[in-house]
Amino acid sequence: MQIKSLLFAVSLTATTTALPATHSETFGIVAIHSGSDVQYSSFNAAKSSIFAGLKKQDASCARPKEQDATFYIQNGALFLYDTSATPQEIYVDRSGMGQGVIGYTTGAQGAPKYSERKGWTMKDGHLQFAGDDLIACPNSIDGAWSIWASAGVANPGGNKNCVGVAARVEKTSNPNGCLYTE
Repeated sequence: MQIKSLLFAVSLTATTTALPATHSETFGIVAIHSGSDVQYSSFNAAKSSIFAGLKKQDASCARPKEQDATFYIQNGALFLYDTSATPQEIYVDRSGMGQGVIGYTTGAQGAPKYSERKGWTMKDGHLQFAGDDLIACPNSIDGAWSIWASAGVANPGGNKNCVGVAARVEKTSNPNGCLYTE
C-alpha cells in the first residue's frame, strides 16, 4: 500500500509541475523608455518573435480582439500563456550571430543552436534576462518595435535607432490564452 501511495504522490507532482501557470502568475509587458515612440507599447508575439506595439499579431486566442501577449515564468524560463498542452517557450541567442535575438518555439520544437531558455527574472516590477533590461528596435512590420536581449550590441541585427527599455510587468487575473504564429 505504501508503494501505491508513493507512486500516486510522484505522479501527482509530475502532473502539477507540467500544468500551465495559474492566473495569478500570468502577466503582460509594457515597454518603458521616456521620450521614445516605444513608450507604453504592449508586447506582442508573432512570427516566432517578440514585438512591442504590433497592431495585429494574428494569434489564435480565446479573446481574438485582444492583441497583447500574455506570459508566465516557470523555473527561470519564459513562456507564452495558453490553456492548451502545447507550450510556446521563449529563447534568447546572445552569441555573435544572434546578438540577443529573442524568439519562441512551439511544442517539442528545439531551440536554435547557441540559444538559452533560462535566465528570465522579475526585478522591481520589470522583466529582465540574465540581469539586464531589454532592447527595442524600430521594425518595418506595422510600425512595431522588435524586442532583443542585451548582448553587448547597441543596435543588434543590423537595426538602427534601438533603445534600452524597462519591460514593465503588468500582472493579469484574466489571461487570454493564445497560440501565436510561428
